[in-house]
Amino acid sequence: MEDPYVVLDLETTGLSAYKDRITEIAAVKMHQGKEVDRFHTLVNPGFPIPRHITRLTGITDEMVKDAPSINQVLPALKSFLHDDIIVAHNAGFDFNFLAHNFLIHLEHELKNKTLCTYKLANRLLDLPRRRLQDVCEYFEVINEQAHRAMGDVEATIKVLAGMVDLLGQSDVSTTEKILAFQNLPRSRAISLLESDD
Repeated sequence: MEDPYVVLDLETTGLSAYKDRITEIAAVKMHQGKEVDRFHTLVNPGFPIPRHITRLTGITDEMVKDAPSINQVLPALKSFLHDDIIVAHNAGFDFNFLAHNFLIHLEHELKNKTLCTYKLANRLLDLPRRRLQDVCEYFEVINEQAHRAMGDVEATIKVLAGMVDLLGQSDVSTTEKILAFQNLPRSRAISLLESDD
C-alpha cells in the first residue's frame, strides 16, 4: 500500500465500547512497508479488571495502577493517528472503542478510514475460522504475545503483508482498491480473485 497507515490494537475490560474501558493501546505507523514510528501504553481503566480478562490478556490491576488514564493518553494518540488509515484485525471493534473515547474525552469525531484484516481474510482465505491466530497460522506468523496489544499489532503487520502480496497477484494493489475489496460481497471478491488465476 502506497499510503501511510497505522496498525492498531486495543486491550479492553470487555466488549462494549460504551460500558467497558481500554487497558492497553499499541499502534505502529507504517509507510511503504516499513515501520516509521510506534505508540504503546497501558491505560488505567479506573476500576478493577475482570478476572477473565486478566486470564486472557495477562494484564493485572497492579500493572495498570500507575498507568495514565484514557483522557491523558488520547491527545498523544490523536496526534499519532493523524488522518492515516487505521488497520486492525476486526477493525470495527477497535474503531468503535476509539471513536467513543475520542468523542467523550476530546469532543473529537474520529473519521479515519479503516482497513480490517478480518474482512480481508474472509474474502481471501479459505479457512473455517478467521481469528487472528488462525490467520497467523495460515501465513506461518508466530505471535509471541497473543492478546497483548503490541504482540497482536506486530502479528497483524505480518499477516497484512501476506494479504497484500496475494491481492497484488489479482491487481488489487493500490490502497484505494484494497479498501474497496474488503467491502465487496464475499462471492464477488472470490470471483474477482478467480478471474485473475
